Amino acid sequence: MEVHEQMRICEALLFASDRPLSSIALAEQLPEGSDADSILKALQEKYSDAGVNLVEVAGKWMFQTAFDLAFLLRKEEEKERKLSRAAIETLAIIAYHQPITRAEIEEVRGVGVSKGTLDVLMEATWIKPLGRRRTPGRPMTYGTTEDFLVHFGLNSVKDLPGLAELKAAGFLENVNTSRLNLLSDDKPEEEQPDLPMDDDESSSEEQVIS
Repeated sequence: MEVHEQMRICEALLFASDRPLSSIALAEQLPEGSDADSILKALQEKYSDAGVNLVEVAGKWMFQTAFDLAFLLRKEEEKERKLSRAAIETLAIIAYHQPITRAEIEEVRGVGVSKGTLDVLMEATWIKPLGRRRTPGRPMTYGTTEDFLVHFGLNSVKDLPGLAELKAAGFLENVNTSRLNLLSDDKPEEEQPDLPMDDDESSSEEQVIS
């Protein structure tokens, strides 16, 4: 099969998908021996000055509206529920300091974090429980999701803006930034297991993290 036809297949799959697709997933739909990475790069170049661009987010590929045409979607974006200041600060702390417990979030913010704030972020599918820390009380830890990366157009948390940019945007006005970990390492300092929970533990989770 010619490269042109392989590009058309990838193009069709990406347009039809409501989620970003990995190069591996796309390669499975191509003839054996096809170079999916090269095809994706060619498609990215093809759409570089079009109304939609092919971008890589969270290690996967998707089409999105060209940056200079984003204003056309402003009406739809305004309909989305706006996050509270507490939710924005909490999300920023989780993103930069994951995996992190609720108590640690409160220590960085300097104020308590309501369960409702965490619920809002989980309902938005931007954060998720990562597992219980093996310390007294076994507190739940939280981290960001693939949906978080996709929504903000990030390939990984390493692409998050720096501390100065967050301050300039007013996101960290009440945050103790001296305790904010900007993820200078390739991996979090500690890895948390995604521990299974039995029925009794699941029913008492709210009491543990409340």
